[in-house]
Amino acid sequence: MARNRSVGSKATPRERVRSGNTGGGGSRPPGRWKRFVRRVLIWGGALALLAAIALGTAVYMAAQNLPSFSALKDTKAGQTIVIRARDGSEIVAMGPSYGQWLSYDEIPQVMKDAMVSVEDRRFFSHIGIDPLGLIRAMWVSWRDDERTSATSTITQQLARNVFLNNNRTLDRKAREAILAMALEWKFSKQQILELYLNKVYFGGGAYGIDSASRNFFSHSARTLNLGEAAIIAGLVKAPSRYSPTADVKAAVGRANVVIAQMKKYGAISADQADVDVSEIKLAPEKGQNSVRYFTDWVLPQLDLILPETSQPLDVWTTLDTKMQAQATRAIKANVPKGAQGALVSLDRDGAVLAMVGGTDYVATNYNRATNAVRQPGSAWKLFVYLAALEAGYTPDDKVKDEPVTIDGWSPHNSGGSYAGEIDVRAAFAYSKNTVAAQLGNEVGFGTVASMARRFGITSPVATNPSMVLGTNDVRVIDMTRAFASVAARGRSVEPYGISKVTTVDGQELYRHQDARTVQLVPDYVAAGITDLLQTAVATGTGRAAQIGRPVAGKTGTTSSNKDGWFLGFSSGITTGVWMGRDDAKPVGGLSGGSAPARAFADYMRFAVKDRPVEQFDTQLKLPDWQLEPDDEGLNGDPGDYYYVDENGNLVEPNGPQGPRKGNDNMPPDDVLPNAGLIPASPPPAANKDFLERATGAKGKGEKESANP
Repeated sequence: MARNRSVGSKATPRERVRSGNTGGGGSRPPGRWKRFVRRVLIWGGALALLAAIALGTAVYMAAQNLPSFSALKDTKAGQTIVIRARDGSEIVAMGPSYGQWLSYDEIPQVMKDAMVSVEDRRFFSHIGIDPLGLIRAMWVSWRDDERTSATSTITQQLARNVFLNNNRTLDRKAREAILAMALEWKFSKQQILELYLNKVYFGGGAYGIDSASRNFFSHSARTLNLGEAAIIAGLVKAPSRYSPTADVKAAVGRANVVIAQMKKYGAISADQADVDVSEIKLAPEKGQNSVRYFTDWVLPQLDLILPETSQPLDVWTTLDTKMQAQATRAIKANVPKGAQGALVSLDRDGAVLAMVGGTDYVATNYNRATNAVRQPGSAWKLFVYLAALEAGYTPDDKVKDEPVTIDGWSPHNSGGSYAGEIDVRAAFAYSKNTVAAQLGNEVGFGTVASMARRFGITSPVATNPSMVLGTNDVRVIDMTRAFASVAARGRSVEPYGISKVTTVDGQELYRHQDARTVQLVPDYVAAGITDLLQTAVATGTGRAAQIGRPVAGKTGTTSSNKDGWFLGFSSGITTGVWMGRDDAKPVGGLSGGSAPARAFADYMRFAVKDRPVEQFDTQLKLPDWQLEPDDEGLNGDPGDYYYVDENGNLVEPNGPQGPRKGNDNMPPDDVLPNAGLIPASPPPAANKDFLERATGAKGKGEKESANP
């Protein structure tokens, strides 16, 4: 029988719950909690089911669109470029290299175990992605407060290598995961591992274990032992860091980690794990000879001459491999100890026959033939004397070798002696600095700079007086080009190294077209400078460059023997040689007429041996204006001249009003305050008296009296 409670009595907690009165605003009944949890589970399950269906659909669609196993075997990463010499022989192959494809059964078990142990120990149990590995990586990241480490499975790596890029984005990772599961759906574990081991990149251009094995151990991957397999498996994480050819210590350390993993997961026993990886013999490193200086110069040019393409290419170049080998020997045999050397050799059309950018490409791949800028010393006098010859000098003209001061600058000859009155030919042959300074001052330092630009000097050129002695920095290839233009009788020469580019099946993508040549200086100037250059080798500072046939050339030596040059030509081949230290410190005994000239001769004897002997054209065929007596030149036909207005514009004498006659057709003095006359061909310097008589400014009687 229920007890009656008096007014004011308190209900028990159980009674309050039963009555729904919990006090303090009340609490949610158990039924409502259950309904909430049930809804969360239902909706969460529904969403998970929808996500699973969507994921399954995406994986199914991806699997349906995947290439076949044989098609995936045939796909190759990267672009292969084969550089060929002028005779078609292969110089070097750039880009990825592939060994033989090994089937799953041909791959040594130790190689498969090593890769699975270090890269993906649950490979044979997961579905392409490894949820346990991902959870563990996230836990370690949270525990150590570090960024989540890479957790890609072998299948994910294969998907990324074959179909995707290495961008670290969520979108790429999602697609990678879907493709990995699609690969697992379509192919067996054995097929996936076979694809991976034949396609993964191991550094040095090697794709696949067979290419890596041949590169590092000089044998097929079929015979890999435990230590070798561990080294190769360890490369996947960071090919450049753990490459045995780059850092043996790092490679051995990484290989020991692989072996420890193999032991930990039961792939090998403790006895098998006791192996000394450091005792493994590596393949001897392939010599990177000097031809790589040439290929490094040529390859960037492909971006300029070809449309964008990923096709394998054959690049046919102008390089003569035998000349290249001789050029390398000539530099190494003659370069002073501690110094560097460079050489460029051009055929008469500008084709690069040989290029040496240094004494050892492996030690330093810096190309001193095309990139370095150094002072040319007296070799620069080529441009001084070209300007002087164009201004009217001849090799036989007399000049004075004597002390001179120009704007406070006083050049001195090597040895400090002066020869007095000599001809231009001797001044050039014996590289007289004082004569070069006088000629440069007379024709104008700006004119010399302009001549250098005309002949292909691309580096900055200053116009201070000392520039005539070669204080401007220049490149070896530019100076060689300038001398080649002289050899071409004053016509421009454009160096080039690629003759044609084809696909591997022979389709021609590019063929070199001869550049349009320009006459840089008149024939008589080219003949005159060739006369000077030939004398410099025959009797002057370049005697060490003689090779038993006509040679024209010039030495160059800078202050304190920091640079030595010799540049010259014979039988259609022009060669430039430079020697010096990279830090521009003095080199004892170095001069252009010593080691550089000897290297030039050693190379050129070989380079021209199969070419006919060619005599130089040094016959000066001077223009009429240089041959005429002064009084005849002064009284030439005024119709041969042009009037110049105050803005420098030419005014033809035979204009609409007909020929000019005396003062009647002359513009007023206030219109032409600085009027001058410029002949159709280069004239002698015109003085005021000449101008007055040539234009008829003086009376007819006075003009006739000048011609008795």
